[in-house]
Amino acid sequence: QLQASGGGLVQPGGSLRLSCTVSGSMLSFNIMGWYRQAPGKQREPVATLTRSGGTNYADSIKGRFTISRDSAKNTVYLQMNSLKPEDTAVYYCYSVASSGTYWGQGTQVTVSS
Repeated sequence: QLQASGGGLVQPGGSLRLSCTVSGSMLSFNIMGWYRQAPGKQREPVATLTRSGGTNYADSIKGRFTISRDSAKNTVYLQMNSLKPEDTAVYYCYSVASSGTYWGQGTQVTVSS
């Protein structure tokens, strides 16, 4: 199971760090990452992290967001800086293992003054 947390209300230009904690070991996951879904829009990929440490980011957040992990804590993070109103969305963490794809519950991020 994946448990996401860290969302909230922040002003434009502010920062938030999302966390996604995995029940059990992260070693079985090939990919972990984040999607987001804004009101009235389709869910879109934000960032991915492979087991080997490779990262990939959506063009809209490059240079502002950073995905990382702490294997000892079985947690993946999404550090979000320079937030913009268009970053407002529900953020979902996910993982891909040989047994399938797993999703955490969403965490709301609202960027507004």
